[in-house]
Amino acid sequence: MPFLDALGTGWVLPLAATVRLEITDGGRTVNAGWDFDREMVSTHAPFQVAGNPYEPRPPMKFHNHWTITTPPGWSCLFVPPLNRPDDVVEVFSGVVDTDTYTAPVHLPFVATGPDGVHVLPKGRPLAQVIPFRRAGTDLRATIRPESPDEAAARLRVHRNTKAGDGWYRRIARAAR
Repeated sequence: MPFLDALGTGWVLPLAATVRLEITDGGRTVNAGWDFDREMVSTHAPFQVAGNPYEPRPPMKFHNHWTITTPPGWSCLFVPPLNRPDDVVEVFSGVVDTDTYTAPVHLPFVATGPDGVHVLPKGRPLAQVIPFRRAGTDLRATIRPESPDEAAARLRVHRNTKAGDGWYRRIARAAR
């Protein structure tokens, strides 16, 4: 169930049109094309992603044509689609204060596929957007050994989860 919950968390931004990426020179050169009346891919300002682990591959960005607005105090975490591996592009993760940033959030990426032409179909999941509350959240942690009661509870949860009878879904949801 945690796997499926991750898939359904937040929103998935799909690719608005089919995009062709021609990757050459071991990923150091990327040319993009599309059949759409709006820009879909452009180069990204290198200074904004300087030192990324994919250098010398050029930073690119998918143009997102959706504007996401959240209530005051809320931001969004933009991540590659969870539990959906991609062997052609790696979309970078980032947090955007979508309560004040009122323009579309473009999606920086690097092409990681092998040299050749790669067709990314319209509707392909590009990014997952997970809203979260910024204001008033206390995320302090306490690091300590677990108590005997906590150890027993952890073992009980582990055993019940392995039983596979839907226990996780019933108990975890009821506890919320």
